[in-house]
Order: sequence, then C-alpha cells, then structure tokens
Amino acid sequence: MLFKIGTTVATHGALDALEAESALIPNSSPNLLMIGLMSRHIVGDWGDVCEDDAYANDVAITEGTRLLSAYRLVETGVKIWVITEADRSSTCILLPDEY
Repeated sequence: MLFKIGTTVATHGALDALEAESALIPNSSPNLLMIGLMSRHIVGDWGDVCEDDAYANDVAITEGTRLLSAYRLVETGVKIWVITEADRSSTCILLPDEY
C-alpha cells in the first residue's frame, strides 16, 4: 500500500456500473470488483491514464497531492475513476461524467 485512502465512497453511477459488470461475471459481485479496483489503485497501478497523469500520481505519493486512477470494466467497457483526495481523507469511486 503506497498511501492511505481514508473513507471510501462510491457514486450511484459507479455502483450501477459495477452491478451491471458483476452480473456478466460468474461468482462475482460489485463489492469484489470494487475491491479489485481499490487494490490496483493503492499499489500504483493507475490503469488507463495518460503518461502525464501517471507521472503526476507517482509524484503525488510523496508530495501529498490528489491521485487519479482510471479503469475500464472488462465486460461492459465502462470507465471507472478512483480519486484519492490530497489530504488522504477519502477516496471516491465514480464515473468520469459524475466528476
């Protein structure tokens, strides 16, 4: 774990997307999918961000600024963002259009 995530929250849109994705994957659940996304985020697997954003995240770990990861769900293709606030008080899972 490279940084603390604080309180974790998710938007209705993200929860709906995770529910739809889990319905297409045997033995899955929205909670398992969310844990998978968070696990990638906290170890520095930033997913589908550009090189500049990945670099900014790497710097943010030591400088204490905001972190953004982006992941595309395999079955539905929906993009999910995971954002940890600069003060590490909270992490939000959301759809890009909910930002």
